Amino acid sequence: MIDQTVKFGKDIHLGDYVVIEKGVVIGNDVSIGNHVIIKEGTVIGDGVSIDDFTLVGKLPAKSKGMARQPNLKLSPLIIDRHVNIGSHTIIYRGTVIYEGVLIGDLASVRENVSIGVNSIVGRNAMVENNTRIGKNVTIQTSAYVTADMIIEDEVFIGPCFSSSNDKYMGTGKVKLKGPTLKKGAKIGNNASLLPEVVIGEGAIVGAGAVVTKDIAGGLTAVGNPAKKIND
Repeated sequence: MIDQTVKFGKDIHLGDYVVIEKGVVIGNDVSIGNHVIIKEGTVIGDGVSIDDFTLVGKLPAKSKGMARQPNLKLSPLIIDRHVNIGSHTIIYRGTVIYEGVLIGDLASVRENVSIGVNSIVGRNAMVENNTRIGKNVTIQTSAYVTADMIIEDEVFIGPCFSSSNDKYMGTGKVKLKGPTLKKGAKIGNNASLLPEVVIGEGAIVGAGAVVTKDIAGGLTAVGNPAKKIND
């Protein structure tokens, strides 16, 4: 099912049972797998590959019980050149995926996210809304990147990382703000970062650490709660 308003470039490979809604723009040399759904207005650059059973350009859902209601008036999803998107992945409207990004199978990227050039979002990772991810960032398998988070260039995030943005856990008392990871910071597997903490440039957070306070640039911190082990 392909709307008649869709604009195709050259050398497009379409799998079986693909759905492409109105106003979609697709560049040259694009591969779209079986059962892929591309929602209204999505823009896809040259050389993009989208694997089977993936949904791109989705709008967020609303519920009366949500502490923060999503904005449904979102700009179209933009996928830049040479992006590879895995199978069973969901990417929401209002997001920009820059050139050379790899998004693994079963990942989810929410609305109003930007992912910088040549970054990687691993298998089964979750990137929540209003998050900014820089260039050459690696986010490994099953990481949870909370909403309202800033991840600068060249950051490494290990498997099963967790982050949070709400000190009062759903009471609505404060504005939500996730952690900030400065350029070149490295976060070990299973580490947890609490709301608003800042991990300084080039700092290292050890595996399994629970970070409750800022970590200055260049330091290494481990434990629960995380404490520095060098100057």
